[in-house]
Amino acid sequence: MAEQSRSLDIGAEVQGKVKHVGLYGALIDIGTGQDALLHISQLARGDGRSFEEVVRSGDEIQAFVLKSRKDGHVALTMERPPDVPWQTIKQGQVFTGQVVRVEDFGVFVDFGAERPGMVHVSEMADGYVRSPGEVVSVGQEVDVRVIKKSGRPRKIDLSMKMTMDAREAQVDESEADEAVPTSMAQAFRRAMEGGVDKQSRAGGRQGGSRNYREQQEAILSRTLRGSTP
Repeated sequence: MAEQSRSLDIGAEVQGKVKHVGLYGALIDIGTGQDALLHISQLARGDGRSFEEVVRSGDEIQAFVLKSRKDGHVALTMERPPDVPWQTIKQGQVFTGQVVRVEDFGVFVDFGAERPGMVHVSEMADGYVRSPGEVVSVGQEVDVRVIKKSGRPRKIDLSMKMTMDAREAQVDESEADEAVPTSMAQAFRRAMEGGVDKQSRAGGRQGGSRNYREQQEAILSRTLRGSTP
């Protein structure tokens, strides 16, 4: 296959040929000289077919770059990525988004990421804000700045203040690279070492959360359901 002419940035669409289908997923020749990995968990959402029905050896497929490493390893997905992929979101970035929900403690803003970010009431203006509804309304476009992203659960904290604060110096990036699941990383190693037919092992992780975070997650879940086309 001819070498890919387009960038392998996260979210880039690529075409490739299925070289091998195993228990964990498939190896895809995308023309870079090193086969990319399409993990079995990365089918398009809502596709009721099995992995073997969608991806067969010798097929030409369209996919998207989920992760691209400096050593040449590329992970793919068949799910069209959001306009702003999780891995590309960094502290200090400024986006224009739309207010999708207003709550007593703040507002949720959709700026093209996989889920809306939250602006706490204390981050809505330099002065005192009694109620978020006094500052913005649902559907309004606002400029927001990323002050923190957390991996467990995935959560993005935003600010409508455009000045950097010293107290925001630390960023929780503990799960910044979790877009490729642990099982995918293990499969990658097995595939590149030649063990392409070994059974992959996926571990589950469970973590507790405080009531406040659970409340925010519940509201965010309702927001996402309400904004699904």
